[in-house]
Amino acid sequence: MTRTQLIEERFKVRKPVLSRGEDKVITPGLPHQNNLQQVGYKLLSMLSFKGRKAEEVSRVLVSACLWNDSVESKSKGYNVSPQTVRNYVEEQGTEVIEKLLESMRRISMEILKGVKEVDISIDWTTKTWYGKPVEGLGSSAKGNSWNYATATTKYQNMVLLLAFVPQVNGMSKDEIVKLLMEQIVGMGFKVGLVTLDAGFYTVEVLKFISQFKFVIGVPVGDVKIYEEFDGEYTTNSKRHKKEEQVKFRLLVYGKEIVKKRKKTVVYFARATNLDLPKREVLKLYNKVRSPIETSYRNIKAFLPFTSSTKFIFRELIFVLAMIFYSLYTVFKNVMTREEFRLLLILCFLDDLSDLKDFIFNLEETLINTIDLFLWR
Repeated sequence: MTRTQLIEERFKVRKPVLSRGEDKVITPGLPHQNNLQQVGYKLLSMLSFKGRKAEEVSRVLVSACLWNDSVESKSKGYNVSPQTVRNYVEEQGTEVIEKLLESMRRISMEILKGVKEVDISIDWTTKTWYGKPVEGLGSSAKGNSWNYATATTKYQNMVLLLAFVPQVNGMSKDEIVKLLMEQIVGMGFKVGLVTLDAGFYTVEVLKFISQFKFVIGVPVGDVKIYEEFDGEYTTNSKRHKKEEQVKFRLLVYGKEIVKKRKKTVVYFARATNLDLPKREVLKLYNKVRSPIETSYRNIKAFLPFTSSTKFIFRELIFVLAMIFYSLYTVFKNVMTREEFRLLLILCFLDDLSDLKDFIFNLEETLINTIDLFLWR
């Protein structure tokens, strides 16, 4: 079975259900210490490694996420070698990733309880590797980056993760979109509106998403219309026959920017099947689309580093970072991301020595900043 087939098998439609007697992760109200401790224990239980060093490996990975540090560095504090951590992940990573993704979806489903229809945004993010190229990576960097696609929805000021797919060689853009949509439909949601970045603009993707209400970015260079425009347009892909092309409503608009002290108009394009005024379509696209960029920044804030170039290792730490982000959304209205991180660190007493160094460095930075202002 190829890597692409393995991913398709892993992300077949599933509807996550709470096991009988399993505690819910959602803890409404103020982040009481017991609630945070519950999150801490839940994190360790999600990392379902088996073996003599399973708990140490889990704590290394959690600690690396909390400190946004390297896995190799954190392993030293838990009497386990970096190679042992890598071995556990490479041997059991697929099963652990399954459980983490199920937990991620469960968190979002609990928050969205009662919601039947969602507007979603689809995009991918890239983590670049500057070392030796790695086979099996689906990116334009020819083996020097990992691409991860997600689908999110915004609900009550929270950007929730609903679906996830890692991109590997041989996986097309429409396959990625289909897998993400299948996961969302499998969770029991009806899709109201789909928004996608211009990177997904292909004939195949357009054909697939035309069954939904959609707005997708279009590279202006592809349509070659450099003026305000609102009308019917047909794709002109050289890889497809005339009868295979797709018709849609094309919107082109200009934005004035200042470049080298000169005002220049830059044009952007959107494809849609919405029968709404142009301004409303563009406003709706930005409303649904923009939060996904914020979610990626927050995910990467919990993403640890590693020298491992194994696909499964890189995938697991990204999924783990998504879990931290999902848990953070639960407490988002009562604390900042860094407060959430610091309070969770306090739950892991092994990290108190690091916390002492962290506070010392913070104090030193503050003193230096004060000195700088006094000298002005």
